[in-house]
Amino acid sequence: MIILLYIAALIFALAFTVLVVYLAKTLKAAQRTLDNVATTLGGLEQQMQGISEETTSLLHKTNYLAEDISEKTQKVNSLVDGVKGIGDSLNDFNQSLRSISSNLRNSAEHNTDNAAQAMKWGQVGINLYKKWQKEKPASNSSNN
Repeated sequence: MIILLYIAALIFALAFTVLVVYLAKTLKAAQRTLDNVATTLGGLEQQMQGISEETTSLLHKTNYLAEDISEKTQKVNSLVDGVKGIGDSLNDFNQSLRSISSNLRNSAEHNTDNAAQAMKWGQVGINLYKKWQKEKPASNSSNN
């Protein structure tokens, strides 16, 4: 009976040894897997740090561009305001010209009789001058 006990202890020791060997292999495989995971996470951390730096740089560039666009938009707005002012001035000038033209037209319509009479007197003056010019040479030749 003691032999059975020794055989049972020997089988138990062999089984325990096999269990320990396989358990050691499994733990080593798990260790390699965890090492690979740690290496991968380290690389991922470095990549994330690089991405973070690039994102920060891109954010700074975007802010600079936004400020630049804002400044240029303000300059364009002032230019548009200036062009609008020129347009308003031209409209005012056109309105003034229309007003002057209208006033001249109204004056001409009201003073047509005076203008016609002035034309007649002007024509009479021209005729008298021409007549005087014709008579002048004749009087000069009789005085000689």
